Amino acid sequence: MCMGCSRVVSTSYNPWEIINLPTEAKLIDIAFVDMSHGYLVGSQTTLLETKDGGRNWHPIKLDLDKPNYRFNSISFNGEEGWIVGEPSLNLHTTDAGASWLQIPLSEQLPGNPISIVALDANTAEIATDIGAIYKTTDGGKNWKAQVTQAVGVVRNLERSDNGQYVAVSAKGNFYSVWQPGNEAWESHNRNSSRRIENMGFTKNGHMWMLARGGQIQFTKPDNSNEWLDTEYPEFATSWGLLDLAYRTPEEIWVSGGSGNLLRSSDGGKTWEKDRDVENVPANLYKIVFLSSEEGFVISDHGILLRYNPTVARINPEATT
Repeated sequence: MCMGCSRVVSTSYNPWEIINLPTEAKLIDIAFVDMSHGYLVGSQTTLLETKDGGRNWHPIKLDLDKPNYRFNSISFNGEEGWIVGEPSLNLHTTDAGASWLQIPLSEQLPGNPISIVALDANTAEIATDIGAIYKTTDGGKNWKAQVTQAVGVVRNLERSDNGQYVAVSAKGNFYSVWQPGNEAWESHNRNSSRRIENMGFTKNGHMWMLARGGQIQFTKPDNSNEWLDTEYPEFATSWGLLDLAYRTPEEIWVSGGSGNLLRSSDGGKTWEKDRDVENVPANLYKIVFLSSEEGFVISDHGILLRYNPTVARINPEATT
């Protein structure tokens, strides 16, 4: 038997162009000031800048107190931006990244910052790798705890547009949810024998879950506390699903190891596979859509995929 053979339908076109980046560092997050000007961050104090919508990138060197930081998250609200990383690091810019100010974080901060979201002028929210959440409304001078107790070490953590968080435990055996105004996280056991790989939020605020063995689940449209049946976009695969993102309310992209990228145009009912991207020698870690026409897939080995439907290649074997 050929257990690695894929029967999933090929996409009718490939809207992703391959961008080779001037780094071999692990890239982790991406954010844009406007449609043209953006930044990529990653390990080894890596900060890359683009001014042409992501077609070309060049490194930015920062003068920091330590030589080797891991930049975990970047976010902009207009020209005001934030970067957080480890060991405990917080950078702030008010001029679209022309200059960055290092803001000291308390030595009592529980865990390392892994996420930051720029919410408004002088306002941002930090989350750490043990589920502590803090908010500033004065440009980082003061931070107020949003939750009274941490959730424990997490493997990944996501925030919805309405401020809700979901965190997957380090071993993937349970997940926790936090709602704004709640004092503590609410923990839930995983709903199958497969460990959870990643979780996040749909366009309408419901949740999705990726589990080992290529499993995908969505919460019910009428009840965000109950899960629909498990889906397997591609059976008998040896690679894992790593991230999921919505380009539109109905179009979903899922990325995985070994250059695997899947697409659903009907909200997850049926799936296609982008076989051109399958030849990319990299794991596709994170998908980010800035709008329905702007998107990126972050991978390793200095490779970035840029969503560009104007250069989409028609696949004549899409039905095979």
